[in-house]
Amino acid sequence: MSDRTPELLSDRRRLGWWLFIGLLTIVAAFLAYSFVGMIVLSVFGYYATRPVNRHLRRTVESDSVAAGITVLVVVVPILLLIGYVGFNLFQQLQQAIGTGGPATFGLVDLSALPAAQRETVTTLLRDPTQFISQPQQTLQTVVQLGGQVLGAVGGSIVFLGLVVALSFFLLQNDVALSRGFRELFGGRDTTAYAYAIAVDEDLESVFFGNLLFVVAMSVISVGTYEATNLLAPEALHVPMVLVLGVLTGIASLIPIVVGKVIYLPIVAYLGFQAVRSGGSFLFVGGALVAYFSILDILPQTFLQPYITGRQLDMLVLMFGYILGPILFGWYGFFLLPIVFILMLEAIRIVLPELVHGEELTPDVSLGEGVGTDPQSAHEAPTEETTDTSPENDDTTTD
Repeated sequence: MSDRTPELLSDRRRLGWWLFIGLLTIVAAFLAYSFVGMIVLSVFGYYATRPVNRHLRRTVESDSVAAGITVLVVVVPILLLIGYVGFNLFQQLQQAIGTGGPATFGLVDLSALPAAQRETVTTLLRDPTQFISQPQQTLQTVVQLGGQVLGAVGGSIVFLGLVVALSFFLLQNDVALSRGFRELFGGRDTTAYAYAIAVDEDLESVFFGNLLFVVAMSVISVGTYEATNLLAPEALHVPMVLVLGVLTGIASLIPIVVGKVIYLPIVAYLGFQAVRSGGSFLFVGGALVAYFSILDILPQTFLQPYITGRQLDMLVLMFGYILGPILFGWYGFFLLPIVFILMLEAIRIVLPELVHGEELTPDVSLGEGVGTDPQSAHEAPTEETTDTSPENDDTTTD
């Protein structure tokens, strides 16, 4: 009886710890659900810039310095560019509403709003300073409006700051995190490690490819729109070249759709200018052909297959990019591709053995040419195996 007591107590302790770990898992899941937008955007920032960070790490031989340079040179400029694009779109919205009638307000239909809210929105967009200059506005209204504006701006700044901080943390500590997960999974020869490294490599391939593709298509689009303005008759021009170029680059991520949602309205706008000024419709037709060739055929035929998601079928990712924002909102653009990759690698590596009742192995059993081969991935030299910098050295000396 006494010999079995320690074993019984040990089992009870283990059960208690498992219950505690389960409770912590529930709490972690709740936190992840509450801040899912920040997390998935940080994960995108990490995988989209990890190859750059690894190259810098070999140069500067410091994880912290390499991560800091990566964030300052890549992540922060991207966020600033997105802010610039958003600010310009807001200005255009102001102009559109300011020139419209009382019902449709130019290009934006606000007729569905109640009269009081519609008046507030149009006044704010036409001239935000009127809320301060109008004498009938009470101090309480001004304070409330100012608090709402400052709260929205401050919340956005805090959100983006947390995204940058989390991306920096992942870039700085990815080697240590990888080593810890490898030990948790039981080593390199386990199925869990093979699954994890396949997902890891697929995410880098997709998100880093996305970043390269957006940058390349944004540069090409800006150059194309600038060339349009240089060659166009005097009455025809493309407005907001940089903003529309960046939006075209982002839209080009979605296969089949590519830049159509941006360059077709531009062609329509050029046609509208030609009708008003009696300009050349031949030039408008030539611009459409040029846009279709450079911003449609070029990315789908040459750039996208070699840059974006080289190891994955882009038709699968297309559903992720289209359905993600519909299902989850803006962050679904990043979340659903992650979910698809998790599902894909589980089907390739784990599911066949489970279905057939066979022993799990770290080898790919289905769809060998679709995603990452985990054996090739962890046989290749990585930061984890080659890093010898002092801050990553596990050994200590007395």
